[in-house]
Amino acid sequence: MLRPMFDAPNPSSLATVHTVSFEGLEARRVEVQCAVTPGSPQFTIVGLPDKAVTEAKERVRTALTHMAIALPARRITINLCPADHPKEGAHYDLPIALALLAALGVIPKDRSEEALALGELSLDGRLLPVLGSLPAALAAGEDGRVLLCPAACGAEAAWVGATAVFAARDLAQMIAHLNVKRPLLPAEPGEVRGGDYATCFSEVRGQERAKRALEIAAAGRHHVLMIGPPGSGKSMLASRMPTILPQLTPAEALETSMIHSIAGLLDEGGISRDRPFRAPHHTASMAALVGGGRHAKPGEISLAHNGVLFLDEFPEYPRPVLETLRQPIETGDVHVARANAHVSYPCRFLLIAAANPCRCGQLYDANAACSRAPNCGADYMGRISGPLMDRFDIRLEVSAVAFGDLERPSGGDASTTIAARVAAARARQSARFEAIGVEARVNADATGKLLEDIAEITPAARALMTRAAERFGLSARGYHRVLRLGRTIADLANSDQTEEAHILEAVGYRITQSREG
Repeated sequence: MLRPMFDAPNPSSLATVHTVSFEGLEARRVEVQCAVTPGSPQFTIVGLPDKAVTEAKERVRTALTHMAIALPARRITINLCPADHPKEGAHYDLPIALALLAALGVIPKDRSEEALALGELSLDGRLLPVLGSLPAALAAGEDGRVLLCPAACGAEAAWVGATAVFAARDLAQMIAHLNVKRPLLPAEPGEVRGGDYATCFSEVRGQERAKRALEIAAAGRHHVLMIGPPGSGKSMLASRMPTILPQLTPAEALETSMIHSIAGLLDEGGISRDRPFRAPHHTASMAALVGGGRHAKPGEISLAHNGVLFLDEFPEYPRPVLETLRQPIETGDVHVARANAHVSYPCRFLLIAAANPCRCGQLYDANAACSRAPNCGADYMGRISGPLMDRFDIRLEVSAVAFGDLERPSGGDASTTIAARVAAARARQSARFEAIGVEARVNADATGKLLEDIAEITPAARALMTRAAERFGLSARGYHRVLRLGRTIADLANSDQTEEAHILEAVGYRITQSREG
């Protein structure tokens, strides 16, 4: 009888654990396959791992040794499948360790195969937090698996609610759970935060037109450009914008939090219902603003998704950086293409830009203006291209506040009062879009025929629109933005039709002394 040339492999030496890799907000499934086979002792990781993944074998080996689990004198091979997809990050530590333990028979193979795991291992076996537990939990729920993660990630991952999340402090606790010796309780979602603002619109003295414009912008998510001298209150007004915006819906909160999870910005697993407010400095690079870098991370425009992006000193940003905003403003998403990554991030934000009228800021004050006035103002605002300027629904000149206004006892309506009007206007818009079966959320999302259908513009208002377009040379985009703005003003007035007064106010916000069109 002939003997086989090779010994038959032991079935228990093969095991699989599932995890994910991240491409933008997409969590791609990865199988972590472990084989323990006869041969010279060696620990190998294959499947296009990066440096952090390759170093996982040392962290896993040392953590197991710390727990008095000795690796056998055999060949250990970890395969990350699909093998042609790059694997990056330290979150592969836990699935690699669990696959190895299952292959060695320390934990049941069936229990490990029905889980999706991620987490970083310390040398003493503690599980350290990693980025992306929220989209990972969503992927686990879609596949019908439970999620295994570090304790610090449990509250964040539990927000998905589509699957059970078991979060352990260390590897020993995870092993005890999988062996059903000391089962873990499912993690609970973190605390919902929001609604506590230290500022209010009632603190703003004067600037009634600016406050009215920001209310309209909040109601329809219209982009705003404020031009005014230093100290006129542009930044102060913009910083109070979140106080009048409605809180994020559950779907919006999850969508926004997934971006912040990838960026590592979620604090202690808590999800905020407040809309994000991002204010990058004018020295921010293109990658910082729109996204990119080595790992194609989300930029400020994506971190401001469903919230406010405030760009102060707008003309001071590098021209190429500003021009990258043109397409995301229109489409609501950004495509980051790099040599090793092509990802997309949502970026549906309300843009508020602030600028001085000229470099010295005193263009409107004849006594303080420089000798180059008014040419310096034209040169300074010329840094903003016409196509980018055309994307602002509201262009607002913010004048210096008179001393008499500063001494007034009240600054007008409180943020809560304005927020109630904004919420009512948005409710009208939501009901309108729902009635005609479209996914738009606010008037700024309406384009083309949809915009014409919802505008319900009166004949007199249509005639005014035509005259304004001819008089000020509005582009087709400018025409439709005025129409959208007029529809939002009508919603704030609780009007079913867009009337002449609404269009007149909208046109007034479109035209400034600094630049017409």
